[in-house]
Amino acid sequence: MNLIEELRWRGMLQDIMPGTEEQLQKEMTTAYVGFDPTADSLHVGSLVPILLLVHLQRAGHKPLALVGGATGMVGDPSFKAAERKMLDLDTLKHNQAGIKAQLEKFLDFDPSKPNAAEMVNNFDWFQNISFLDFIRDVGKHITVNYMMAKDSVKRRIEGDSGMSFTEFSYQLIQGYDFFHLYTARNCKLQMGGSDQWGNIVTGTELVRRKANGEAFAFTCPLMKKSDGTKFGKSEGGNIWLDARLTSPYQFYQFWLKATDEDAENYIRIFTLLDKAEIEELIAQHREKPEQRLLQKRLAKEVTTFIHSEKDYEFALQASELLFRNDTAEILQSLTDEQLLDVMNGVPQVETTLAELQEGKDVISFAAEKGIFPSKGEARKMLQGGGVSINKKKVEDLAAVVDSSLLLAGKYILFQKGRRNYYLVIVK
Repeated sequence: MNLIEELRWRGMLQDIMPGTEEQLQKEMTTAYVGFDPTADSLHVGSLVPILLLVHLQRAGHKPLALVGGATGMVGDPSFKAAERKMLDLDTLKHNQAGIKAQLEKFLDFDPSKPNAAEMVNNFDWFQNISFLDFIRDVGKHITVNYMMAKDSVKRRIEGDSGMSFTEFSYQLIQGYDFFHLYTARNCKLQMGGSDQWGNIVTGTELVRRKANGEAFAFTCPLMKKSDGTKFGKSEGGNIWLDARLTSPYQFYQFWLKATDEDAENYIRIFTLLDKAEIEELIAQHREKPEQRLLQKRLAKEVTTFIHSEKDYEFALQASELLFRNDTAEILQSLTDEQLLDVMNGVPQVETTLAELQEGKDVISFAAEKGIFPSKGEARKMLQGGGVSINKKKVEDLAAVVDSSLLLAGKYILFQKGRRNYYLVIVK
């Protein structure tokens, strides 16, 4: 497998240093990607660099995942409008542990294999370097003119907020990471997002000037949606890889909602399907876009890759819950947590257990809770077969809403029309 050709057709290659492709074809090459420990979980924006390491290892090369315990104390200023909040050591250690656990799901760390993945932490080599030693032994190899010429630096200096010396030094610190890994682990390649190009080539310069060696680099494009908006965000914020922060159902829904144009890009970048299968999927989708075959396959592949087959099956089942009529039995089987997950975003109304134990006719209940603007509206829709409770159509005008209808002991799902849902919650 030619790694560069693979990444190129997938749309995962932007800048590449001359000689990089030849180096990868010549021998098993050790390469690294850096991850910022700003949180104890990575989010979908980190999936591209993760997949760079996955493709690298699949092509027979050795991946290093660098968690920046030292650089996390500084904060990467690349194309940021203001200085990042610096984290304390305990928070960084906690975040590093969470990221390491996630990366171990995607890469093969079996030490018996020659290209086994490894985790490294730049705090391990920076903690014993004094400031004076660093500026004397490292700083003298890179000129201020060279550092000032980087776009990420120029934009901040020319902006209103300026740039602190701490941030200005970041590219030198990251450059030293590459130098250290080159000398200590024979690491000859760094990969990353295109916003990291300036920092990465500073590392190749340090290798050349300080070690008389040759190092290589390539970057992938920064992800954006086809409409130009930021990738990896939903109405609720970041889409995280940790199920505690973004449930598998919400994660699945994020990919399922992709536009046709985005889905064609995402299926290449975020799945490991081969070229022939992807091209066939795209062709089928273009013939019948209303079936959303591409989005469904994309959501399946990525959810299974990040979470599990079981999580995907639940997400699929839950997704169908609100759009099919034969799901009353599934609804009854959901746990409290699962039900709230599926109902995320559904309008909520409150009731009390005492009120439900007493019971009330469905028309009065629905009107009083604001599900319908009036009893007349409720009666009219019920007579037309447009009201369901817990996915079962209400056919009796005298039906009673009481505690026997509770799901997981505290919820009732009302539906009016085809797509309007209300979750009644016992408070």
